[in-house]
Amino acid sequence: MPVAESTQIKVAVSGVLGRMGSTVLAAVASDPETVPVGGADPAASDSTIADPATGEALPLRASLADLIADAEPDVVVDFSNAEGARATFKACAPAGVAVVSGSTGLSDADLEEVQALASQHSVGIISASNFALGAVLLGHLAGIASQYFDYADLIESHHEAKVDAPSGTALSIAQAMAEGKGRRFTQNVAEKQTLAGTRGGDFEGINVHSARMPGRVARHEVVFGGTGQTLTMIHDSINRESFMPGVLLAVKRVVTQDGLIVGLDRVLGLDKLKP
Repeated sequence: MPVAESTQIKVAVSGVLGRMGSTVLAAVASDPETVPVGGADPAASDSTIADPATGEALPLRASLADLIADAEPDVVVDFSNAEGARATFKACAPAGVAVVSGSTGLSDADLEEVQALASQHSVGIISASNFALGAVLLGHLAGIASQYFDYADLIESHHEAKVDAPSGTALSIAQAMAEGKGRRFTQNVAEKQTLAGTRGGDFEGINVHSARMPGRVARHEVVFGGTGQTLTMIHDSINRESFMPGVLLAVKRVVTQDGLIVGLDRVLGLDKLKP
């Protein structure tokens, strides 16, 4: 159910002991419109976690269902994986708790189930592959540019611990490019590949390449090629704080709605600006 505008939004973090989870907790604690009320993590052994802003002891539970019962949040923010996100949706929706999820790997069937849960229980759910505003704008602008070029490569690089390749954001950008183009891109096919896979994955004629290495958080680069010219668009996330403005926007939006929104571009209204 929507939260009254005059009150702070009570936020719990699923996966709070992870790198993204701890960053979300700090961001929520620093925003005057939101307040952290606890965290859940399968690795939790203590019963409390400190509020990053005040030092107050907040409930920490291994079970998200237990945390919801104890802390009564308005919103749960989840950055885990597809399996973790499914569990979060199923725990939150029947309890009337909204969800903001940055977990990738959800299938179309998963999203259909999430939509049904949100509608059945009249709660808001936002699922997005990336919460960095610049990355979302990159996808939007790449979709526009795709109308004017026939060749395109997409290169993404992340830290060495990332489990999926390509990234969910890269797939979202590629999808926006394909929709903007309206047909397959023209693609060079090497007559001889002396190293298999060198040309990358193929998404509607876009060659998609993934790199994984320490020292990197996230980079997405789109290169368009035309006669006598190239156009390159790059977005870098230097640290995990880069995702927090988008997360907080989503938290404030999700409590005002019922149903599922997929993609931060829809939160920003960019879907209405597509040509």
